[in-house]
Amino acid sequence: MPRVLIIEDDRAVRDGVRLALRRQGHEVAAAATGEDGLEQLRSFRPDAVVLDLMLPGMSGLEVCRRIRAHDQVPIIMATARGDDTDIVVGLESGADDYVVKPVRARVLDARIRAVLRRVGTTADDQGTPRTEHHGDLVIDRAGLTVTHQGRPVALGPSELRLLLTLSASAGQVFSRQQLLEAVWEHNYHGDARLVDACVKRLRSKIGEPPGSPRYVHTVRGFGYRFGPR
Repeated sequence: MPRVLIIEDDRAVRDGVRLALRRQGHEVAAAATGEDGLEQLRSFRPDAVVLDLMLPGMSGLEVCRRIRAHDQVPIIMATARGDDTDIVVGLESGADDYVVKPVRARVLDARIRAVLRRVGTTADDQGTPRTEHHGDLVIDRAGLTVTHQGRPVALGPSELRLLLTLSASAGQVFSRQQLLEAVWEHNYHGDARLVDACVKRLRSKIGEPPGSPRYVHTVRGFGYRFGPR
């Protein structure tokens, strides 16, 4: 049974989402503030976090950053507005996905289950080596680990799935829509923000020089590819 932590200050929303997720088969804990949410993160040990972006006191963005400083638990942020700036800032802070309020229970449940599938999937094509060496970057598909210059790289589930998907077909150009479907299981258009923000986070973690990437390259007007120029 997936364990989900909800961090939401609106009691009606918090109780409604908690009840809906329990009906979907999740074990749920809830917190009304960012500070309480961080405490429950340590005691409840959730499989996923649903995080309100607009929290009183400690903001949802700060909560997201603090979680990401030591934990790669999947984070789905909830925002009352579909504002591009808010969403992009949240994604770049480390969130794996987002939903816009009012939250529909079936949509949230689908997003939670999709992000949990990313944790245990390898995106491995038949015949792809289980351990790959790309210069200073080593990808172990069997162990789902990544090292850069001999040091472990802590990747969130979306970042890891993105890297595995791109590197499994090095040299192939993937459109943003293809990556949305492969990584996030989104089958609709309009969420290129998820891909671009995740690429930005991934590049920073695997030692990509700003403006001169070695591994994940932008193909202007289309998407991304992995491999040497």
